[in-house]
Amino acid sequence: MLKIAVITRYFPSSAEPWQGRSAYQILRLLSRKADIHVFFPNANYPPLLKPPSRLYDHLDPSYCVPDVKVSYYDYPALPLLSRPINGWMAAQALLPHVRKYSPDIIHSFFLYPEGYAALKIGKALGVPVVAKGIGTDINRVCGDIAAAPRVGFLCGRFSAMHTRNLVRNVDYLFTVSEDLRRKAIILGAHPERTHAVHNGCDLSIFHPRNRAEARLKLGIDPALQAVVYIGRMDVKKGLRELVEAAVSLRPQRPNLHVYMIGVGPDKPLIESLIQANNAAGYIHALPGCAFDEVAVWMAAADLVTLPSYMEGCPNAVLEALASGRPVVATDVGGIPEVLSEKCGRLVPPRDAGALAQALASVLDRTWDAETISAHGSRSWETVAEELLEVFESLVSARAKGGE
Repeated sequence: MLKIAVITRYFPSSAEPWQGRSAYQILRLLSRKADIHVFFPNANYPPLLKPPSRLYDHLDPSYCVPDVKVSYYDYPALPLLSRPINGWMAAQALLPHVRKYSPDIIHSFFLYPEGYAALKIGKALGVPVVAKGIGTDINRVCGDIAAAPRVGFLCGRFSAMHTRNLVRNVDYLFTVSEDLRRKAIILGAHPERTHAVHNGCDLSIFHPRNRAEARLKLGIDPALQAVVYIGRMDVKKGLRELVEAAVSLRPQRPNLHVYMIGVGPDKPLIESLIQANNAAGYIHALPGCAFDEVAVWMAAADLVTLPSYMEGCPNAVLEALASGRPVVATDVGGIPEVLSEKCGRLVPPRDAGALAQALASVLDRTWDAETISAHGSRSWETVAEELLEVFESLVSARAKGGE
């Protein structure tokens, strides 16, 4: 059985159990056909220098999830200043543990610092390395390159340099969309060793359900028009525009309610924006929900929205489509690769007026849940099989090369 060491912090932890759901789903299924061990590198900041965005101090090393072995390891870090060497520090912390595990291949989700650490460890152990770009890790570097004359933070430039080094030297690179694959190739990735694999979802959980039953469970009036956002509370997810769009629509749609479900650094800002517009009665900023509740919210929705500024291949869109709910999302990243006029609307980012118009258009139309679900259903099993095929091919090629 193939032994795969996975180096990533894009994975559930005691502090962020919702983090890395897509990685967990893939690895859970891969573990049926391979020996999987996740090595989670955690940046450990001095107590007085903890970044404001860090919601926790320490991880519980005994935390575990079903079906996947995971170990959590700290490495020393400083906010911003240590970013150029975080990949190297993570590699130093993990190398003895990965060496003891003796993997056939190393895989990483997210390119820097995790992917860079994986590359360093792979070279030290003489095993192939497969990295996966999931969105921000590539989009941020491409943004830095586009703004190079104005980039003033040397650490950011070093991080971008390490990312480019990774995509050029890794044995194989996956991305979650063709959009990210094109950007990775611009960064120097080899086209023949770079492949886009769209995310999937758990079709046993995300499928058309009865809307009335879901609303009864959540305590939502069946007569309301419910727009649902589930994700990180971050203004870059387009939540400011979502509030503005809802405020503009409400006078003509007294039954309109928007449910924003999640946690994140900008939640206080979003809540203050809701209050400033006297919209708390119909725009609801709710806490994050457990994974098994996401499908209930999808079922309860008239539509699901993701007005983000940039994306890879967002789970929320795929899960909504599999649930048979139309989606209004921005025309960014990999979203137009999975969303068409048959199952929703695409709008430009940062445009509250266009968002409002699209929301109204989708709410005014009758949609067939089964048709949408048939269009959008892609399983995690399919994703896992595509990755495993590459892993086995690389290990086999390396073995033949060593004969």
